[in-house]
Amino acid sequence: MAKSLLVISRQAPWSGPGAREALDIVLAGGAFDLPIGLLFLDDGVFQLAANQNAKALQQKDLSANLQALPMFGVEELFACADSVSQRGLEPNGLSLEEAQVLAAHEITALIDRYDQVITL
Repeated sequence: MAKSLLVISRQAPWSGPGAREALDIVLAGGAFDLPIGLLFLDDGVFQLAANQNAKALQQKDLSANLQALPMFGVEELFACADSVSQRGLEPNGLSLEEAQVLAAHEITALIDRYDQVITL
């Protein structure tokens, strides 16, 4: 049986390659039926903000890739409630409705469920 993998994405979509790299790992894992989850933590929750204008920042838009996650079999999507709140985002207004917003103690339990964890 394949080992499960949790990718923790901590970078905003416009702050460097980390957000895209995390998404690429998750999409590749999903394409190979790897048991995989994605947790948006810290500034990574900005990837879930609705109505982003990547062109204004001369960046590539990640929203299409995020929307493709379920098509690749990636259904374990999570966001940190504290990170969402601290950055002025609304849990109900996130671009990925599938993402479960978790409290800090739930995140600890989530990480323990996975065999391997990658943080970007």
